[in-house]
Amino acid sequence: MHKVRIANRLVGDGEPCLFIAEIGINHNGDIELAKKLISAANLAGAELVKFQKRTVDVVYTAEELARPRESPFGMTNGDLKRGLEFGLVEYDALDRYCREHGVLWTASCWDEASVDFIARYNPPFYKIASASLTDSSLLKYHCNLNKPIFLSTGMSTIQEIDRAVEILGTDRLVLLHATSTYPSKIEELNLHVIHSLKERYQVPVGYSGHETGLAPTVAAVALGACVVERHITLDRAMWGTDQAASVEPHGFARLIKDCRAIERALGDGRKVVYESEIPVKEKLRRR
Repeated sequence: MHKVRIANRLVGDGEPCLFIAEIGINHNGDIELAKKLISAANLAGAELVKFQKRTVDVVYTAEELARPRESPFGMTNGDLKRGLEFGLVEYDALDRYCREHGVLWTASCWDEASVDFIARYNPPFYKIASASLTDSSLLKYHCNLNKPIFLSTGMSTIQEIDRAVEILGTDRLVLLHATSTYPSKIEELNLHVIHSLKERYQVPVGYSGHETGLAPTVAAVALGACVVERHITLDRAMWGTDQAASVEPHGFARLIKDCRAIERALGDGRKVVYESEIPVKEKLRRR
């Protein structure tokens, strides 16, 4: 199974897990909050942060945008979506802030114009959200960029994933197993799909988790996930649709620490007697 190069390191089996802190829309349209989330992710040990970029009037229908929905930005769904969307000024500031602090960043682009928008920042890879997995035009548009692509597979059938992989190819592809509910039920995480995706597509496979708690994500690493993506928030009680399925900074740091411990504990699979065991062996075995 091949590996995929992201910036100055490889992603795949046998490599340290890549940790992505998904800021997404947890910045609530506030650039200063976004900067705080970048710093928190960096301090916790995440190697990369991720945002979401949409052209609101392209991604959503007029009817959906007009739907009543109360939020700090107004009384319609359109007010909410537009209020959460960063533009050129904000992304220039975020890019500058990330470079000043040595943090890599990328974004999930939900439409072609957003792909072009993010391309100006030369991200190390592009992320395609589960919601976009069946958008063949968008998948093909990403192919023109000659960049690694991370594809989340939540709410998708195997047949839909087959079609997406056929379009994207496997040379620079990383799949992320996911369950697209916020938060996800533990019994619906189905972590063994990580192995199934590896076997079927022969590409690196990671895990994008939306559950509450950390244990399932640690288990995902034990089961072979080479990438972990979790939403980060400063406070799970904050306003916002994704906050409850997110991890606070201290939890994110603990998650990374526990996953690194699992990586060390897994070993190489060869049964050996360690030097530290020899005195115990001589002491306890019946002669």
